[in-house]
Amino acid sequence: MAGHFEATPGGGAAVALDEVEIAILRSLAVQLLELIGPGDEAVEGEDPLAALFAEGPSEPPSDPALARLFPEAYGDEDKELREASAEFRRFTENDLRSRKRQDALTVVRTLDGLSPGGDGGAVLRLGADECRSWLGSLNDLRLTIGTRLEVSDEDEGQDGSLYRLPDSDPRKPMVMAYLWLGALQETLIETMMPKQ
Repeated sequence: MAGHFEATPGGGAAVALDEVEIAILRSLAVQLLELIGPGDEAVEGEDPLAALFAEGPSEPPSDPALARLFPEAYGDEDKELREASAEFRRFTENDLRSRKRQDALTVVRTLDGLSPGGDGGAVLRLGADECRSWLGSLNDLRLTIGTRLEVSDEDEGQDGSLYRLPDSDPRKPMVMAYLWLGALQETLIETMMPKQ
């Protein structure tokens, strides 16, 4: 189980994490929460229907990482497609942000709920719903880091440049996190696939 998720009964998954891995995952999830921004949760006494129909932004985010997390729905090739994308964004981005925020909060909360062993590590056990939240958050973290690193498809292949960075390269720690998150994501997907 060390280093990768394994299926558990009931559609869950488990992974053994050491103290450093727990700290890295928690830190990345908190940074993702900061990037996504605070929520627009309904205030007590506020009309729930008004909150349901609240409009979001119509322009894409200027930050490339946020633009990757909240992409254009229809592209921007012509004026009609830009208008359709703006309309789609107005009515969907708030909900998408809320879901991404909840996924990242699930990661933080499940990590905070771990009981470390004598070596500081612990086994993280997730239920089926938590698996989906973790999968969403791992994907968001990889998209964000990949955007910051300007990762291309060529970089990711086994012969790609990500695997050949010298230790002196300042991007190396984030590249290692990016690759590790990909391995976690892949093994979590495998645990969630129906067995035949």
